[in-house]
Amino acid sequence: MSSPSTPAAPSSRAFPVALVLAAGCGIAMLSLGERSAFGLFQNDMVNAHPWGRETFALAFALQNLVWGMAQPVTGGLADRYGTMKVLMVGGVLYALGTAGAVYASSSLLMHLMFGVLVGVGLAASSFTIVISAFSRAVGPEQRTLAFGLGTAAGSLGMFLFGPVGAILIATQGWENALLAFAGFALLIIPFAVPLQGRSKPDPATASQSALAALKEALGYRSYVLLVFGFFVCGFHVAFIIAHMPAYIEDLGLSTSVGGTAIALIGLFNVIGCLAAGVIGQRMSKSYSLSVLYLLRSVLITAFVLTPISAASVITFSALMGLLWLSTVPFTSGLVATMFGPRYMGMLFGVVFFSHQVGSFLGVWLGGVIYAKTGSYDMLWWIGVALGLFAAVVHMPIRDAPAPRPLAAAA
Repeated sequence: MSSPSTPAAPSSRAFPVALVLAAGCGIAMLSLGERSAFGLFQNDMVNAHPWGRETFALAFALQNLVWGMAQPVTGGLADRYGTMKVLMVGGVLYALGTAGAVYASSSLLMHLMFGVLVGVGLAASSFTIVISAFSRAVGPEQRTLAFGLGTAAGSLGMFLFGPVGAILIATQGWENALLAFAGFALLIIPFAVPLQGRSKPDPATASQSALAALKEALGYRSYVLLVFGFFVCGFHVAFIIAHMPAYIEDLGLSTSVGGTAIALIGLFNVIGCLAAGVIGQRMSKSYSLSVLYLLRSVLITAFVLTPISAASVITFSALMGLLWLSTVPFTSGLVATMFGPRYMGMLFGVVFFSHQVGSFLGVWLGGVIYAKTGSYDMLWWIGVALGLFAAVVHMPIRDAPAPRPLAAAA
């Protein structure tokens, strides 16, 4: 019986690990934080153009879907040509799409700029590419913690960019505010410099192509289960972000309560991601994910069954924030554990595509269900059922290197 291969050691680098981590966290904060505040522009953009809310909503949904579809491609390019180059191109596309949305006079242009171009820019500049660079910069024993830092930085950006966007819109107008966001996206370019380089091959798979690595991963049961499980995370995150503020208003609470809820999710997610990074170093990442999804289902059930009030919303938001993107350090850590860092960008990109399909359905089904029933109740219960499904799916996943066919042949 052959033994599993050991993941490749981090590649040589020109910059200290601390600088690589700091720069990567800066990129995650910019790309995810900026995107989280796009909803603030909806009413002003709709009022200034001949197209309506449905155009903005479809563009935003397309952005999610394109981001997910492009992620395995940009991840593969980062594995082959280096993360710095891909991140720089991503920053440029992100900025062009954001600035182009200011001048999108038709629905088609809005979909192309805000949907397609920003979606591809996000795929090339978000935490998924950053995590690929982190997997090279640190050894296996610190990877989950590093992934937690990067995800926490994205959550901090979510918490910070909401107030920044609101202030810019109030003082400078939505057009200048969106152009300022385009300028922020360009800051990804200098931040990308310390993340240069690409993964060196594992000696056991030195001749393995990207296509062979993908085929191997899709034939490995634990990886396939991980893909299915991350779909649920995307569904939860998207439906809560998109529909919880409206759900709260429908039940008689003010708009400010909904805004506070989203901010609290972002703030407490910083704590949750850092905690996940630490826990993933010491405990099984697959079992941790099972517990996390189970807790989500319990929390959603308690929230729906409890009489709605500002206190219940704030409590739910803080607790859900702890469980929000804390899935990412565990999930990305499992991919790195299974296959090492060489094709990390592409393989985690495939898992993330599943997340984005879940995100698309979470937003879309919420609208469909509300239109049919006049209530979001069914959507919440679907979220509970999916959480239980994910808790079961993650239990059999092996938190260990995958048996490598090339190593066995050798």
